[in-house]
Amino acid sequence: MMRYEQFPHTADIGVRVYGSNLKELFENAAFAMFDIIADLDGLESSIEKDFTLEAPNAEELLVVWLDELLYNFYTKAIIFFRFEVSEISGKGLKAKAFGRPVGENRNRLKTEIKAATYSDLEIVKADDRYKVEIVFDI
Repeated sequence: MMRYEQFPHTADIGVRVYGSNLKELFENAAFAMFDIIADLDGLESSIEKDFTLEAPNAEELLVVWLDELLYNFYTKAIIFFRFEVSEISGKGLKAKAFGRPVGENRNRLKTEIKAATYSDLEIVKADDRYKVEIVFDI
């Protein structure tokens, strides 16, 4: 199954993300965001970070997850490239993200993303798989 695909958006970047379950959907959304930010091919992990997050519903939880990863990218200079969601409910998430310091990989950076947005954000389950369209503010 395809992890994600980009779709045209006037001023920002839109991605359509897929997953066989919510865990995979959240992992693939994080991967899609960092795949837009940087060239992830061949990166090896030297940093592992744990996340425990809460939000009122699954859509807001997705934005909180992506924005928390972005916050760590900008404040701690980590390019994340692998994600493992261990627990997820409609209101909570426990996950690990694996990455490398930006410093030694600065040449891999491609596109600056400021934030994940709530624009038309809706997680949909159809035909035993999940899908969501996310617009990133660039």
